[in-house]
Amino acid sequence: MNWYYVRMKILYLTFYFEPDLGPCSLRNTSLSKMLSKYLNNTDHIDVLTTFPHRYCSYEKNDIPYYENNDNLHIYRINVSSHRNGYFGQIVAFLRYFLCVIKKTKKNDYDLIFASSSKLLTAYLGYYIAHKINKPLYIDIRDIFYENIQNIINNKIIKYVVLQLIKKIENVVFNYARHINLISEGFVSYFEIYKCKSFSFFSHGIDDDFLQLRRSERSTKNDKYKIIYAGNIGEGQGLENIIPSAAELLQDNYSFAVFGDGGTKAKLQREIKKRNLLNVEINDPIDRKKLKEVYCDADFLFIHLNNYWAFKKVLPSKIFELAAYDKPIIAGVTGFSYHFIEKYIPNVILFESCDLKDMIKKLKSYSYKNEYRTQFVKHFQRDIINVQMAHSIISVALPEGS
Repeated sequence: MNWYYVRMKILYLTFYFEPDLGPCSLRNTSLSKMLSKYLNNTDHIDVLTTFPHRYCSYEKNDIPYYENNDNLHIYRINVSSHRNGYFGQIVAFLRYFLCVIKKTKKNDYDLIFASSSKLLTAYLGYYIAHKINKPLYIDIRDIFYENIQNIINNKIIKYVVLQLIKKIENVVFNYARHINLISEGFVSYFEIYKCKSFSFFSHGIDDDFLQLRRSERSTKNDKYKIIYAGNIGEGQGLENIIPSAAELLQDNYSFAVFGDGGTKAKLQREIKKRNLLNVEINDPIDRKKLKEVYCDADFLFIHLNNYWAFKKVLPSKIFELAAYDKPIIAGVTGFSYHFIEKYIPNVILFESCDLKDMIKKLKSYSYKNEYRTQFVKHFQRDIINVQMAHSIISVALPEGS
């Protein structure tokens, strides 16, 4: 299966990895294993990642610092747990950054691969690649510059931070040999950079979401249960939609939220303020329990805040939910809106934070379950990972090979 003969050593940088929760962990765990499969046993992949830390309410014990699986070597760095607050994220990443620099100081690699949403992992990859004069492959899952424009309100602080980010972007993206953009909505932003080698390997559906039990019935006449599971942060804006929707829908619909994040307290305050009894907030759960929760739901919910930066993104949650035969309630905008409209049937689709449109479409919806055969077939994670693994190997090979 391997189509090259040059022995290679790859450094794989990701801030999240199994058994941590979240799309970055799932994406990089599966991709690194697929990359390992398409390399020879004499090759070497160093995955430098962290212990689970994304949510302080979700911690796992007895996780090894080091794992060795043939040519795949996984090293976990201990960083602090946090609730996705700014300070907590900065401290956690600083620990990761310094430990990675220390560990890679005496190592040489043929390629540096960095999976980055908050840009600094990409910068870390650049720092190491530039130092040893080796190619850099970046997997971009978000545009940090545009997100910061929406998050920071203070004009002076925003100006300083954005200028710093733009300088980092110029250095990193102009150096990169190859950049993968997880959303084709990002293209216009990256056209200005010197890197002319791009790919568009999106999120995908994991194997354990391909063998799901079918729903027992396709119509209901009693109460409906709406499930949201994932991060509860500024990007999701759940506090702007769920409390108001629950108040208007009253007892005919209930919301169950599973997750943690920086705006969880805001959501809880809104629920308490309105004295809502049809919304419950739960801690994050692992994938096995999550599948059970999804299977018992009537509707699966996804929402993005109405920030203009989110017009370009493509959330991984879309792929996870579309693997089920449940109807989806999706409040998104821009590229995500058009992607869902094109590829995913049986969706109550509305613009982000448009409560009126959501309620109108939900109440007029005729309930049904529908398995999305074509979507699942087209966006299987393994198929995407095979293609991306070959792309990574081709960049790692000496030019002209």
